[in-house]
Amino acid sequence: MPLLAHHVPRPAQTPAGTTLVIDRPDDWHLHLRDGEELKAVLPHTAAQFHRAIIMPNLKPPVTTTALALAYRKRILEARPAGSDFDPLMTLYLTDNTPADEIHRAKASGVVHAVKLYPAGATTNSDSGVTDLKHTYKALEAMQEAGMVLAIHGEVTDRDIDVFDREKVFIDEKLIPLRRDFPALRVVFEHITTKDAADYVATAEGEIAATITAHHLLYNRNALFQGGIRPHYYCLPVLKRELHRQSLLEAATSGKPRYFLGTDSAPHAMGDKESDCGCAGCYTALHALELYATAFEAVGRLDRLEGFASHFGPDFYRLPRNAGKVRLHRQDWSIPTALPYGDRIVVPLAHGETLGWRFEASLQTNDASR
Repeated sequence: MPLLAHHVPRPAQTPAGTTLVIDRPDDWHLHLRDGEELKAVLPHTAAQFHRAIIMPNLKPPVTTTALALAYRKRILEARPAGSDFDPLMTLYLTDNTPADEIHRAKASGVVHAVKLYPAGATTNSDSGVTDLKHTYKALEAMQEAGMVLAIHGEVTDRDIDVFDREKVFIDEKLIPLRRDFPALRVVFEHITTKDAADYVATAEGEIAATITAHHLLYNRNALFQGGIRPHYYCLPVLKRELHRQSLLEAATSGKPRYFLGTDSAPHAMGDKESDCGCAGCYTALHALELYATAFEAVGRLDRLEGFASHFGPDFYRLPRNAGKVRLHRQDWSIPTALPYGDRIVVPLAHGETLGWRFEASLQTNDASR
């Protein structure tokens, strides 16, 4: 299956051998898991990104600052030798998160967001929020502290069509929430619809959105090419082509409300290829190459740097990275499987050919090599 829908207009291909150098990027939505799985996948992210917002949906979830600090320590211990990768931690919001925990998280200096999962929305979200009203004390504390609320924006009502759950969440949950907390800083994570892109573009207050590479490259047809394709299944699920086009326009627009968040979510092959396969696409291995492919398809490679390297840290009120990374115009084949503890994980678009190859992280003064 091609990396882009066959009807996407393509500009003249960037010549082979072209080098693309951008400021060192960050990943503002990442799943690292834990234990041996963490050790297996962390090197892929650490090679391409300096920092990442780490999702808290472990078993048990990371609901307190103490648990976040302990998880951060395990991540630092798992870094490859010589790596300066910096994990930015999050707390898992529950119906019972106290305001005091928000203050502890803010004071820690290493917790940068609180994650809202509607209960049952995705992987390991059973402890999530059942009613936003239960979280208002915590949200008040977050608004006062300037802490970011990172939102998985879908309703979980089974009567709502799975392809409509993001739009319904905006109308029934997000708009009322932001009316009650107008100064709350919000990241609408992994948006998948024109509705979400349009809302983020025009909403008042401090709001931004992350966009994944797979939602830029694929529509929902990817799930059914020649049969069920479980490694393209994620939540929120891939949508119609009109939504993919809207996301691509938003991501490549140069507008600072949209920035990179891979939502790379590893699952062992057997857990994906099962009678109830897990949701999540593994993209950490080749994240920047996938994004470069999407931006090149609409002739906007010059805007990748802002999306990948500038707008995220600006929103999170963190300094931009000093280093550079380099990608090279070169065809290569995505591996069909990768080690994942004592099992294997299958990367997105496995076996396909990518036209960009991540080459190196550079020191500030090495960009011209």
